[in-house]
Amino acid sequence: MLHSNKIQRANKAAMDFSLLSEALTSKSYEKVADICDEHMLQVAAEGVAFQDDWPYAIHLLGHIYAGDINSMRFLWKSMPATLKEGNPEVIAAWKIGQKLWMRDYGGVYEAIRGYDWSQEAQDLYTKNMFQLLQSAYSTISIQDTALFLGMSEDDATTFVQQQGWAVDPASQMVTVKKQPIVTEQKLDASKLQNLTEYVFHLEH
Repeated sequence: MLHSNKIQRANKAAMDFSLLSEALTSKSYEKVADICDEHMLQVAAEGVAFQDDWPYAIHLLGHIYAGDINSMRFLWKSMPATLKEGNPEVIAAWKIGQKLWMRDYGGVYEAIRGYDWSQEAQDLYTKNMFQLLQSAYSTISIQDTALFLGMSEDDATTFVQQQGWAVDPASQMVTVKKQPIVTEQKLDASKLQNLTEYVFHLEH
């Protein structure tokens, strides 16, 4: 029993999510996927049994936010079957990724409505969808904006106005304020190799 307690304490010490918490609190969502990836590699290398306590839903949404659907699918494949079948928030996050992959935004909305999300997950999703709308539309109706953001029409109106978008009350149309988007493409070969080896180990 004493040995088991020591292992549990060691696991808790290794599972330090302070960087992830800071990123979520500061709304630095672009950092979420990398923080989760790096920490997963670290705890796996240390032999920590982390799967039961891992924030898989946030990790999946982090990849969705980064537009990295391949990494999201890779993470899903590596997850224990019990979580993929029995964790509602993880399943809901995966459904969002699937619908985004198919550009089925109405389906994304249904996936959101189908689960009572944690506040962190809601914020991450809202920021991601806002960026998608910003890049895909020049004008859009309030009704559709609310649909995509998973909000009421009043809340969606307030939200987009806070972001500098113009709303015409008469036509119920929103004029999207475009922002210059700089995308940095990077491939860390060593990280990809380590993740591949880790999943291979799980499956064999």
